[in-house]
Amino acid sequence: MLQSVEIENFLSHGHTKLDFGNGVTVFVGPNGAGKSSVIDAITFALFGEHIRKSTKGLLRRGSSQAYSKVEFSIGSRRFEAVRKIDAKGTVSAQLYEKTNGESVPLAAGERKQFGESMTREIESLIGLDFEKLKVASIVQQGEMQSIIDADPKKFKELVNAIIGIDKLDTAYEIMKKTIDAFRTSVRARLEYDDTSLEMLQSKADTLSKEIASLEPQKKKLEEEKNSKEQEFVLLQKKIESEAPKELKMKEIENRKEELSKYLRNAVTSIKKEIAEKERRVSECSNSLLVLAAKLQIETDSKQVQQEIEKMRIESKETGEKIAKMRGQQEIAGKIHLVDGKCPVCDSKVDHINPLFEQEHLRAEIDALTKKMETASKEDTVVQSRKKEIDLKLQQIVKAEGILASHNIKNQEDLSRLKEDISNLQTNVRDVSVEVNSSGNLTQFAIDEYSTNAIKTISSLIEETRDFDITTFRDLRSRLDKQRVLISTMDQELGATTTRLELHREESEKILKILDELRHVRQYVSTLETIRGQIYNRDGPVATSLRSWALGMISQKASEYLSTFNVKIQRILLEDKARDIGIACYAGNSMLELESLSGGEKVSVALALRLGMAHLMGSSHLNFIILDEPTTHLDHERRKSLVNVLSQAFESNVDAISQFIIITHDSEIFENSNIDAIYDFSSSPEGTQVVPI
Repeated sequence: MLQSVEIENFLSHGHTKLDFGNGVTVFVGPNGAGKSSVIDAITFALFGEHIRKSTKGLLRRGSSQAYSKVEFSIGSRRFEAVRKIDAKGTVSAQLYEKTNGESVPLAAGERKQFGESMTREIESLIGLDFEKLKVASIVQQGEMQSIIDADPKKFKELVNAIIGIDKLDTAYEIMKKTIDAFRTSVRARLEYDDTSLEMLQSKADTLSKEIASLEPQKKKLEEEKNSKEQEFVLLQKKIESEAPKELKMKEIENRKEELSKYLRNAVTSIKKEIAEKERRVSECSNSLLVLAAKLQIETDSKQVQQEIEKMRIESKETGEKIAKMRGQQEIAGKIHLVDGKCPVCDSKVDHINPLFEQEHLRAEIDALTKKMETASKEDTVVQSRKKEIDLKLQQIVKAEGILASHNIKNQEDLSRLKEDISNLQTNVRDVSVEVNSSGNLTQFAIDEYSTNAIKTISSLIEETRDFDITTFRDLRSRLDKQRVLISTMDQELGATTTRLELHREESEKILKILDELRHVRQYVSTLETIRGQIYNRDGPVATSLRSWALGMISQKASEYLSTFNVKIQRILLEDKARDIGIACYAGNSMLELESLSGGEKVSVALALRLGMAHLMGSSHLNFIILDEPTTHLDHERRKSLVNVLSQAFESNVDAISQFIIITHDSEIFENSNIDAIYDFSSSPEGTQVVPI
């Protein structure tokens, strides 16, 4: 129920506050006085909706901010809805619940993307959205007959909302979610739900067929594997009996190879000995030749050493003479005769001693220098001879060392060494290093070791004389093939066994699931039946409710219509598949809505709205606003309308708490049972509202 409306700078209103109580409230005043603005204020505060061209146009000219505040109650709860608008057209909204004198915020704004909507909260509280409220409770100016001109499908939705069938839709959807949630829980636990019954049954049948096919396959594989394993054991025993001979054959080859290797090493060792002795012969032969000239070389060495010593002495003496003469030459250079006189004593000098004469000294020094050069050349020749002799002496020393290391003293010792070489060469030519299976093996016996090796090889050959390596290898090849075949059969048997076990486990699991899902299907089927029969808007419960509601609306509308003094005595609402039809009767004759006059249409629409008031208990905001309802009505019908509204309220106070009538026909309310009348008038300060 509406408690009050307060508006500030809203359309033509500067500041207006209206209080409402139970009963009939009338707004009177001339056109343009701001009466209908109250309807826009109510719908704007509740839903953010209005009939103006733009939200910004709601702002009173010259104002920077406006608001509309509506207080309403639902049972014992009281609420306050406020919407504000600024000069930019920006809207803010807030819904409060008043508890113990305090305002507790319930919702704000319209941020629907975040799940926040004040409008949605109000729709939930009152049970109607804006469009349904307009048809059921708010009759705008000139729209009295909109209820009969409305889309029949929307009219049916309105009736459903009024009698609460739209809540069945909610329950219908919730029931579906409940069933879906149950199926989801079943799927979470079993991985399947009742919709999978046929598929699982088909899968169980397929598994049963595969199990029936795999069991004989497994048995056949087991029998074949046992047979092959027996053959394998026989082959293995035969091979085990012959295997020692194969080992002996391999030992023969190994020992032959060892003997051949020994012989190769022995020959190589002899050849190395021959080469070493040949090297010794060569070295010793050269050394004996070198020692043959030892005496002569030692004599030549002494003679050269004497020559070098003599030349050293002569070179030293010549050097000393040259140094002495250079000193005399320096003194001679300082002595100069002046007019045949001595520069020191000024005595006359006939001649100078040759020892101090520069020319003489220069000639002597040149002669001695040439002698030194000649001696140097001779020394170089002698030194070269000395080097040659020293080298030969070194060779003699080396040759003596070589002969001593090889214990060779003379040509006889060297001849014996050459004879040893000849004997070794003869022996190595007769030795064969490749030992084969054929022929006499004694030819390879060159020493005790080779003789023992040949005896061992001959014994092994005798022990394996009846062994055929080709036959033995064929047996081993057959054994390997048999082993591979058994392994393959074992894998195939394992795969078949695994598949069989998996199929059995899966089949057992599916059968258990099937048994449980049959109970689930029975349970879900019961829920679906309940959902379809009770909560479906086209089900028997909703159809029965709608039929009862339409009958009640038709009955009450017909009763109200009889007081309007029109030719229509009865209205009948018919429930159709997709909409609701409206039929009017005069006596037994049905009248087409299109054939009715304007006054008759208004009378029918008003009667229907009043009849619907009896079912408004499903809406918590139980009021009706009529804006200029007397349009198209003559004076008598206008008076009759006032009486009807008064009687309707008095007789249906539990259904409709308030009637709000907006009109400029104030005279029709004289002497009528009206609870409150507000007079609206225009002034320079805006709309003025005065209670009468």
